[in-house]
Amino acid sequence: MKKKVSAVLVLVLSVMLVIAGCGTGNNNGGNSANSNSNVAKDTDKQQNETEATSGASQASYTPIDQLKDKYDVIIIGAGGAGMTAALEAKANGMNPVIFEKMPVAGGNTLKASSGMNASQTKFQKEQGIDDSNDSFYDETLKGGKGTNDTEMLRFFVDNSADAIDWLDSIGITLNNLTITGGMSEKRTHRPEDGSAVGQFLVNGLLKNVQEQGIPLFVNAKVTKINETDGKVNGVTIIFNETDEKNITSDAVVVTTGGFGSNMELITEVRPDLEGYVTTNQEGSTGDGIKMIEALGGTTVDMDQIQIHPTVQQEKSYLIGEAVRGEGAILISKEGKRFTNELNTRDKVTAAINALPEKSATLVFDSGVRSRVKAIEQYDKMGFVISADTIEALAEKLEVPADNLKATMDTWNSSVSKKEDAEFGRTTGMDNDLSGAPYYAIKIAPGIHYTMGGVKINTNTEVLNKNGEPITGLFAAGEVTGGLHGQNRIGGNSVAEIIIFGRQAGIKSAEFIKVAK
Repeated sequence: MKKKVSAVLVLVLSVMLVIAGCGTGNNNGGNSANSNSNVAKDTDKQQNETEATSGASQASYTPIDQLKDKYDVIIIGAGGAGMTAALEAKANGMNPVIFEKMPVAGGNTLKASSGMNASQTKFQKEQGIDDSNDSFYDETLKGGKGTNDTEMLRFFVDNSADAIDWLDSIGITLNNLTITGGMSEKRTHRPEDGSAVGQFLVNGLLKNVQEQGIPLFVNAKVTKINETDGKVNGVTIIFNETDEKNITSDAVVVTTGGFGSNMELITEVRPDLEGYVTTNQEGSTGDGIKMIEALGGTTVDMDQIQIHPTVQQEKSYLIGEAVRGEGAILISKEGKRFTNELNTRDKVTAAINALPEKSATLVFDSGVRSRVKAIEQYDKMGFVISADTIEALAEKLEVPADNLKATMDTWNSSVSKKEDAEFGRTTGMDNDLSGAPYYAIKIAPGIHYTMGGVKINTNTEVLNKNGEPITGLFAAGEVTGGLHGQNRIGGNSVAEIIIFGRQAGIKSAEFIKVAK
């Protein structure tokens, strides 16, 4: 767990940023960090997260004196799903409010790196990419080992292009396309400059929330979802750790994210993951899951926890899949490739863990760096090793120079032939690695995403143990389970929070109109 020193630092830094009118981002759980054992690491990590989010939109959160006793829709958690739900509820005539337990909005969405998957989009068509919803469906189902909730998955892929259009309509344009593991087409949508999707998305959503006059309270921890006669009718909140208040509503939408920072719960459902670092923001503790279970809601796939193969270990920082999608390779301490780098995350993780050192190194060139803007942030954080020649890079990495040179030559030849005879890679081969200088980032697997969560239907209604909706209760994002099955495809979580966040906003509004 985070030390008190780290928590105090988070609060102090966040208050300073809000006072300066330069808000950043987190969640009542979050949407996509490790409980490091050393306070210095925690402090460094929080400073880096603060730097990474300091460019967020001007965030003047709603003052506590503007709190009302009643709202149409209460949304718990100000990550991507929560803000999306609020915008759609507002567009459908409701008066929504967002409560966020952290000092700032954004949640795990802020940490998203690679992009948002969608098929048959206008941006794909503009760029001559021939994609289909059926292909997206089939590859996601295969990635989840056939265990995905197929009804949820069908809704997800069929509404993905519309979600891209909706974002574009509110000034959040994702028209730069790349590819992630397990996909056969470029369907991962990024900001035009190729930068990390998370901060860009949060900035845009937060700007729209503010423009629409939707109240967003931070330091507001929801501790209980209230109900009367089987109908959800509000929440209990603690503000600033001391002041408790009951707020009523006609519907509640839970968007609190997963439990990737709750190491106690993780080791309870997956003892084998004890000791792993986690990429999750500290608010991802599973609060929403616990509150929904208290109301009779049921969960699915709680033991399905995704390990991301490329995590910088010292600061528990995710190195986005776009680095591999744009051409990077992975090498062992022998300076050799050992797997198809764009296989599904579980398979790449297994390949790394099969190495004696249980770690690996991403190697790429100046071309990859120019195409993946997130690498600039990795460099600022001290992760990137650089050299003018492959031999010099090998020396810095302490790997055999002749092996690395042979590996790079073989790979470049494979790219030229569009055939990876060694490991069968077929994607992320548009450009070879021949542009000096050369770069490397040392990585190993880390806890990244909790596929399990509460059970919902395609209307985002939370279901009880009998499969019946809990009246007035909706949920979206990583707090839910079933969509991804046993393995999540990179880029699908950002799509999930927008697609189902929109649905939660729309369906909660419809529910209220019918009830009235």
